[in-house]
Amino acid sequence: MKACYDLPAPAKLNLFLHLVGRRADGYHLLQSVFVPIDWCDTLHVERREDGRLRRHDLGAALPEDDLCLRAARALQAASGTRYGADIHLDKQVPWGAGLGGGSSDAATTLIALNRLWGLHWPRARLIALGATVGADVPFFLGPGPAWVEGIGERLTPLALPGAVLEVLKPPQGLATRDIFASPLLVRDTKPAIVADFLADPQGFGRNDMQAAAVALCASVGQALECLKRRCGNSRMTGSGSAVFAWVGKEAGTVSGAGPADPDLPEGWQWRRCRSLERHPLAGWVSD
Repeated sequence: MKACYDLPAPAKLNLFLHLVGRRADGYHLLQSVFVPIDWCDTLHVERREDGRLRRHDLGAALPEDDLCLRAARALQAASGTRYGADIHLDKQVPWGAGLGGGSSDAATTLIALNRLWGLHWPRARLIALGATVGADVPFFLGPGPAWVEGIGERLTPLALPGAVLEVLKPPQGLATRDIFASPLLVRDTKPAIVADFLADPQGFGRNDMQAAAVALCASVGQALECLKRRCGNSRMTGSGSAVFAWVGKEAGTVSGAGPADPDLPEGWQWRRCRSLERHPLAGWVSD
């Protein structure tokens, strides 16, 4: 096999996000549930015989050195392969949103190159490498929804049924470092157990970064209010600036882009999504 086309790199939502403490080195300890959703970037990956690694943007230009290339370089160095790759990226998931798009692109790159380069690394080995590229990369190398702990490296797979959610992204992005510098950040939430979440997945917990994000970016608060009016609930995902809401069954299950609230300014991105019970490429990696 010399090429893989139309590979999905799904975004994710944090159904809740609690900060439960800090390690001695300053890293925050978290608890969360990550779910992949059907808002995806698309990658086309072709093997090169000359060892060179190149990314080709099929939409808006991305930073010259992104997580895709970092992941490819890490796998190339760790495996000692003589091959390279052309990575074509159709970027649809917004960045600076807490949706994990860059990490997902990196994970899909690793999955594709693992096959194209004939490495056949098992999932655990890819996850260990992915953790050196980005904190969220290991999740996107896993089979699907997960209970997440530690600094994001401890993943416990969860069986969750698909759900319909609306996602709203204001034009502004947020820098995670600014969130962590905020005096409004909650860092001492009491640890929970999986059973607490499973008892009420839609109503459980909160996002401990949300208050800090709203103070830094008024549009996050506007997005939260918009979805609360539409759906009766809303919550920020990750470190923002995207927010989401659970949608009632009467709203149907059709996914896709659509118009935001008519009172919102231009530049906002709205999408009705389904959460995925399994990562689309889960079967491409052996356990």
